[in-house]
Amino acid sequence: MPSSAVTNRPEEVTARLGVGGGAAQGEALLKALREVKNQIIGNKTKKLLYLQLGAVPKIVSVLAASVASSLGGAGLEDAPVIVQAAAAIGSFACGVEDGVRAVLDAGAVPHLISILSHHDDKVVDAGARSLKMIFQSKMAPKYDVLQDKNLNFILSLLDSDNENVTELAACIIAHSCETNEEQKALCDAGVLQRLVSLLGGSSNQKDACLECIKAVVKDNSEVSSRFSCIGNGKALKALSDLIQDRYPYTRLLSCKCLIAIGHASPSYVEELQIKTKLVLVLAELLEEPGRVGDEAPFSLKKLIADNEELHKQALSINVIEKLCNFLHMSSIQSRRLQGILLALSELCSKLEKCRCQLLSPQVYSLNLEVRVLDLVIDSLEHDCAEVRAAACICIRNITRSLKDRLQNLSAGSLSNEAVVIRLVQLLYDPSSSIQLVALGALCNIIVICASRKSVLIRCGGVSQLVRLSTSMDSTLRLKSLSVLRNFLFLANTTDKECILKELSLHTLVSLLNDAEHSIQEQALALVNNLIDGCSSVEHIFTEKCYSLILDAVTRQLKQASSLGVCIQGMFVLSNIAAWSDFDKDSVTDYLIAYDDNHKPSLAIKFLQSNDKSLRLASLWCLLNLTNPSSAGSSRRVTKLQTAGIIFQLKSMLNDPCSDCKLRLRMVLEQCTEFETSQP
Repeated sequence: MPSSAVTNRPEEVTARLGVGGGAAQGEALLKALREVKNQIIGNKTKKLLYLQLGAVPKIVSVLAASVASSLGGAGLEDAPVIVQAAAAIGSFACGVEDGVRAVLDAGAVPHLISILSHHDDKVVDAGARSLKMIFQSKMAPKYDVLQDKNLNFILSLLDSDNENVTELAACIIAHSCETNEEQKALCDAGVLQRLVSLLGGSSNQKDACLECIKAVVKDNSEVSSRFSCIGNGKALKALSDLIQDRYPYTRLLSCKCLIAIGHASPSYVEELQIKTKLVLVLAELLEEPGRVGDEAPFSLKKLIADNEELHKQALSINVIEKLCNFLHMSSIQSRRLQGILLALSELCSKLEKCRCQLLSPQVYSLNLEVRVLDLVIDSLEHDCAEVRAAACICIRNITRSLKDRLQNLSAGSLSNEAVVIRLVQLLYDPSSSIQLVALGALCNIIVICASRKSVLIRCGGVSQLVRLSTSMDSTLRLKSLSVLRNFLFLANTTDKECILKELSLHTLVSLLNDAEHSIQEQALALVNNLIDGCSSVEHIFTEKCYSLILDAVTRQLKQASSLGVCIQGMFVLSNIAAWSDFDKDSVTDYLIAYDDNHKPSLAIKFLQSNDKSLRLASLWCLLNLTNPSSAGSSRRVTKLQTAGIIFQLKSMLNDPCSDCKLRLRMVLEQCTEFETSQP
């Protein structure tokens, strides 16, 4: 075997990195460094092998020794070694976190920074390029720009005539700038003006500056406003011009900058014309391969978020069709698929027309007639967790439509058992974030597809929902209760019995007494749906069950912990007030009772509320209590009159809420015959 083949083995090459001084040995070292660099470029397997062999510490030691020798005036012979060592270090840090970790652990950064002031431009370029690779990683050290020393160092790099060095400065700033205070410090130091002046440079320099500008202005209204005023608007115009740049990545970054400025300081990017142009550019970038096409849908989503006018603009230029075309592809990267699903979900969050387009069979440019919704449902089983989550969010927003229209459009998709089964499977996901978005989708599905309730029971969905309702995570408790509440909406007696059996009386009472007001409110709403419909109540509740639940409800109303709790609690009492005379009397006595501090009764207090929903819930309750068809109504009207509630009702005849005014008159009409018969 030729000796050259032996010496090029990674083990042999690594061993040669430790050779000593001398001209011949220096040449061997230079060849070894070059060999390492050439072998690991674009080869992750080789890179990991060299990491295991301990090549990085050896290369950093070579760099340190060569830098020391060069600074000591030993001559130019060290420059080629420094260049190759720096290049190899940068290659190790490119795209592999283990490589970045090894480079940082070996202490490479200080040595690389020291060569930025080297007299040889090739050495400076090599050091700057290597540092850029390192600072693209989240693991790289952050510079505290609030310290004058660090800020001055970054400014010196930014003022360099070397493009690689200015790119490095922009990378360091983009990596290190996180707080509003840091953004302001950089802005005060004139960083933004310098970055704008560099936008006319090379493509790489332009991109680095755009990334940096985005980091400095992001979510900071003051800094964004100051940027927009640079050169009387010339900085903003420069960004607007760059969205038409010849390079797709530059167009994407300029869009991101304008979106960031628009969110932080809406007045500067408020013109619909600018935003419409951004929508058009991002729609074109969806077609780009690689990183640009992967990131474009995320930027599109951020641009149009909560903006119905931009949703209409996107719809008018067929953005939905473009997004859906990608869903038809057999092979699509996870990142791009996630972004497409999130962009579609945003478009479906406002406009009914967007939802209808996704729910209907469509023929797209790929000549495939298939429901897009089926493709979204298939994504619930994707290997990537982020894609599964995005699919859940998309389904949740699609199902915001009116029930009747959804049932007509979604036959064969949402009404298919598969969607419920797949969503239930996601309730078992180890990630709580996946569970939450799956719950959000189920919450809507159960309402619009009542026939799927039996599927939810059969596939273990109800059991898992009950388990999640007792989770230590309050958000999971809240969302699972929301699904159970919707499940019980207009449910039959059998389904109600199933829920109560799975949930148990103890758990239900515990949820009614939960420390979180939002969970109390959802639990009360669940009880309200559970007891709705008098014919099923006695069959479902035992006397003990009824007593415990009523005690829990009245306890929360006495505490009046939140407006939502009071409203839902009164609707529960309103339903109970539709039962027997005994139940009506119990509710009446509770409503007119004064507490120990002689505060107004709950009936008076709630009727005087500024919230129309609470007044309306109270009036519904009184309407059921005074129903003339009940034998004890006369007795209850007398109690209400004695407690001053009739007087309060008469003072509300001009209630500003039309619904309240209607129910109020109905209550007074029912009370009139009993009231006039009193002596």
